[in-house]
Amino acid sequence: MAEACSSQTEATTKLIYRCKKCRRIVASEENIVSHERGKGESSFKWKKRSSEAWEAEKQPVDCTSIFVEPMKWMEAVQEGNVGDKLLCMGCNARLGNFNWAGMQCSCGAWINPAFQLHKSRLDECYM
Repeated sequence: MAEACSSQTEATTKLIYRCKKCRRIVASEENIVSHERGKGESSFKWKKRSSEAWEAEKQPVDCTSIFVEPMKWMEAVQEGNVGDKLLCMGCNARLGNFNWAGMQCSCGAWINPAFQLHKSRLDECYM
């Protein structure tokens, strides 16, 4: 099943994200909020930066999360919380978190408001 999801053919056009645990669809490419890449590690506080000087010279890595619009399945958002975890409706796995005040992406960019889904907890599929 994962192979069918990973392979892309000419007929596939729509990118969707599924929960890795229960395979429920949680977002599609229309829900993604794009952002400009930040300045990398130099954007973070000193405590969050790498202590090794050679790592500062490396190319910035890809974002480890996607940011989406608020959606109906996000129960904590519907309850009126300012910030909380985002749990899958099907299996209650933690997919990410949100904060109406905003949060910082792994690339260093600030997103406000932020509804962050971690790529490590999602499968990318093409329909």
